[in-house]
Amino acid sequence: MRHSAIAIAIFSVLSTAQPAYANDTSTESDIETIEVTGRAQQFYLDSSTRVGTKTDSDIMLIPLSVQVLTHQLIADQAARDITDLYRSIAGVSEFSYSGITFRGFRDDANVFYDGVRGDPFSGFSVPQLFNVERVEVLKGPAAALYGGGEPGGMINYVSRQPTFNERRNVTVTGGNFSLAGASAEFTGGITDSVAYRFGAFYEAQDSFRNNADAENIELAGGALFVLGDSTQLTTTYDYIVQNLGGNRLRGVPVDDNGNFLVSRSYNANEKVDYQDLEALVLQANLQHDFSDNFTFNGTLRYLDNEREQAYHESRSWVDVNGDGVANIDDQTIRREYRKQYRANDELSLTLDFVYDFETAGIDHQFLFGGDYHNVETDYDYYRARYEADGVANLNIFTLNYGETDPSTYNLTNMNRDGLKRERASLYLQDKLQFSPEWALMLGARLDHFDEKSMDTDTQYSDTDISPRAGLIYTPSAATTVYLNLSQSFNPVDPADFENAGAEPLAPETGEQVELGIKQAWLNGRIMTTLAVYQIDKENLVINNPDYDEGVNDDVEPALINFGLVESNGAEFTLVGDVTDTISVTANYAYNDTLVVSGSTGNTYDGRRFANSPRHQAGFWARYDIAAIDSSFAMGVDYVSEQISLNGQRVKPFTVFDASWTTRWDDLLLSVNVKNLFDKVYAVSGFSERNGHFPGEPREVVVQLSYDF
Repeated sequence: MRHSAIAIAIFSVLSTAQPAYANDTSTESDIETIEVTGRAQQFYLDSSTRVGTKTDSDIMLIPLSVQVLTHQLIADQAARDITDLYRSIAGVSEFSYSGITFRGFRDDANVFYDGVRGDPFSGFSVPQLFNVERVEVLKGPAAALYGGGEPGGMINYVSRQPTFNERRNVTVTGGNFSLAGASAEFTGGITDSVAYRFGAFYEAQDSFRNNADAENIELAGGALFVLGDSTQLTTTYDYIVQNLGGNRLRGVPVDDNGNFLVSRSYNANEKVDYQDLEALVLQANLQHDFSDNFTFNGTLRYLDNEREQAYHESRSWVDVNGDGVANIDDQTIRREYRKQYRANDELSLTLDFVYDFETAGIDHQFLFGGDYHNVETDYDYYRARYEADGVANLNIFTLNYGETDPSTYNLTNMNRDGLKRERASLYLQDKLQFSPEWALMLGARLDHFDEKSMDTDTQYSDTDISPRAGLIYTPSAATTVYLNLSQSFNPVDPADFENAGAEPLAPETGEQVELGIKQAWLNGRIMTTLAVYQIDKENLVINNPDYDEGVNDDVEPALINFGLVESNGAEFTLVGDVTDTISVTANYAYNDTLVVSGSTGNTYDGRRFANSPRHQAGFWARYDIAAIDSSFAMGVDYVSEQISLNGQRVKPFTVFDASWTTRWDDLLLSVNVKNLFDKVYAVSGFSERNGHFPGEPREVVVQLSYDF
C-alpha cells in the first residue's frame, strides 16, 4: 500500500509521545489538581452540539431535529460498529452494510467525521467505533452547510482527541463466535502546552454466516498544541485495517412472505472470498479567537483508502430438474464471480468564521466559510459468469462449497475505471435573536462541482444553491417551538451523462418542511423532541420509458430526470437522566414514503420505497445500583413490516438486549447480551435472488477494562 511507510513513521513518532515527564519543565505548583467524584450530571443527555450549525449550540435553541449519542451510551450498549446504534436513532433503519434508510430515503454516503467529508469506511465496510467519542445525527436536508446528499439527514462521527486529562486504559474483549480482542488508550499532558493521545485496537471474530469472519485493526492518536491564549492546533491520525473473510455478504433467500428458505447462516460466498480494507486518515484542526466575538475553526483532512474484494454473487435459479421452469424447486443458484479493486485519494479543507455582533437591538451569530473536497478514484473490475467461465453452481439446501476454484476462472476485464470529483463551496448563516422568545436562522450554500468519469471520459460541471431558514420560538426556558424549511441536492453520477443524450441531467433535489417542539423536563434532566415533516424529492434519474436500445438511440436518451417522491413522517425522541440512578433513551418514528409520479429503482412497484418501515421504536434504560457499584440495562428495538426491492415481504421484528456492569476499584466488568431471546429475523430485504439480510443471533460480549 502506498502509505504503509508513512503510517509506520507516524506510528513510531507518536507512540514515543508517552507521558515521560522528564521532558516536562513545569513544576508541581503549576499543575491544578481536580478531584471528580460521583456520576457525571449528563450521562446520556448531551445538549451541546456543532452539527447542523457549525457553531457551539444548545440543541434546545436551534430549529433542527438533532440527536447526540454519547460515549457513555455507546459503552453501555457495547456498540462496536454503527449498526449497533441504529435502534437509538429515530427515523433510521438498516438497509444493507452501513447503508441506511433515513426518513424514508436510502443513503450510504452522507457521512462526516468531525464535520468534514472523508469516510475511511466508504464502500461496503461498516464504520467501527473504537476511535469515536460520540455520534451526532442531523435529520432532514443538510446541504445548506454540508453540500450534496440525500434529503433524509446526515451522520457525523466525532473522533476522540488528545487531552490534558490523563487517562490510561486497557480493555480485553471476549464472547461467542470466537470473539477475542484487546485495546489500549493513553492520553495526557507532555508539557503544559502539549498533550498527546495514542490508541490501539485489535478484534477478531467468526461470523454466524458460513465461510465468514472479521479482523479489525486500528491505530489512532495525535497531539494537541496550545499555541497561546487564543490558539490551539490539534493533529490526529487514524490507521485502519479491516479484513473480512467470505465477504461481501448478501442475504438469505426467502419466500414471498419473508420466511427464510434455508438457515440464516447461508452465504453464497466461498471460504476463499474476501473484502479487505486499508485506510489512513491525517487531520489537522486549527482554532483561533481573534477576539471574544470573532473566532476561526479550520480543518484539513487527507484520506487514502484501498479496498480489494472478491466474491460470488447469486444471479438466478438453474433449471436442474428439467421442468422448463427455473425456481426454488431446483434448489440451485447460478453464480458469477467478481473481483474488484478501488482506491480513493481524498483531500478536504473546511474554513469557518463566526462573528457575534449586535445591530439595531438584534443579536447576530454570523457564520461564513467554505470548503473544498477533491476525490480521485482508481477502479478495476473483473468478472467470471456462470459455468461457462468455470464458476460452479451452488445448491442452497445441500451446500457444495469448495467445488469451484477462482484461480481457474476465465476472468473478463470489465474495463472500469474511477472518477475525479472536485467540489468547492461558500456558505453563509445568520442567527438573528430578536428577543428572548424569538429568533430566526437563515443560511445558504453555493456549490460548484466538476465531475469526470474515467470509464466513459464523460465530464460535466454544475452549480447549485441550497438555502435554509428556521424560525425559533421559546416561550419559556424549558420549551422551544421551531419551523424549518431546507433544501438538498445530489449531483448526478458522471457515468450517467453518457446515457443522457443532448439534454443534460439535473441534480436530484429535495425540499423539507419541518415543525417541531423541544421540551426540557425535571430541571433539564430530560429532553424530548417531537417533529413532523414532509420531504419532496424531485429530478430522479430514471430509465426513459420511451427509449428502445438499438431502435431510437439517436432521438431518445436512455436516462432522464423525472418523478416526485414524497416522504411524510413524525418522530419523537426522549433522552436524559431521570434520577441519579436511572438513565433513559427512547424514540419512535412514523414514515410513509411514496412515489407520487415517475418510478425509481428504490421501489418494487413504482410506489412504496423498499426497506422503508412505517413504524420504528427503540428503547434503552440503565439502572445504577450504587450499593454494589453496578448497573443493569435493558433495551428493545422494533421495526415494522418492510418490502424488499423485488416486492417480497420483510417481516416485522422485535429484539431485546441486556447488559450488566460492575466495578472493583479501577476494574470495570461489563457483560452485554444482544438479541437476548435469539430471535430469527431479517433487518431488511434485497433482491429475490439474494434474499433478505439476516439479523444477528444471540451474541454475548464480555469486556474487562482497567484504568491505571
